Amino acid sequence: MRIAVTGTPGTGKTTAVERVETDLDVIHLNDVIEREGFETGRDDQRGSLVADTDALGEWLDGRTGIVESHLAHRFPADRAVVLRCHPDELETRLTERGERSETAREDTASSEPPQPLARKAHENAEAEALDIVLSETVATHGRESVYEIDTTDRTPEEVATEIERVVAGEREPSAGTVEFIEWL
Repeated sequence: MRIAVTGTPGTGKTTAVERVETDLDVIHLNDVIEREGFETGRDDQRGSLVADTDALGEWLDGRTGIVESHLAHRFPADRAVVLRCHPDELETRLTERGERSETAREDTASSEPPQPLARKAHENAEAEALDIVLSETVATHGRESVYEIDTTDRTPEEVATEIERVVAGEREPSAGTVEFIEWL
């Protein structure tokens, strides 16, 4: 069995998956990309590596377990968990881990563009409000295989418990139950 755990950066994927109690192996795709050299370049505007998804897909072929990454939904899986987080909280989390947030979204007096890290945090918050990862996941896996978990007010342990319920087949699919469009 393969379970994809995906979501916008900052939703708590790595932290929650580290706490999941299951017999399944955990595959952190970002670690695999770095270890195996599965990158095709660097996106200097966003300060991130560009993954070679073809090579990553070949590496994953035949492997089972919990596959964790903001890219996990792009690969075959029996079930796909999409972690969600309110965009304001997401910006706070990204700020705390060093991706400065653009806090004065609407009332900024500065004519200067946001710094690259602030832009990245803001882009992630917008992507979350627009359901980008959820939409991609549903398009790839179908609504019947997608499980949304709102991490905004939950501890990592509570999120891990919900992931365990998905793994065990104790939770109903729930695509489309979390919405943050009002943030925009």
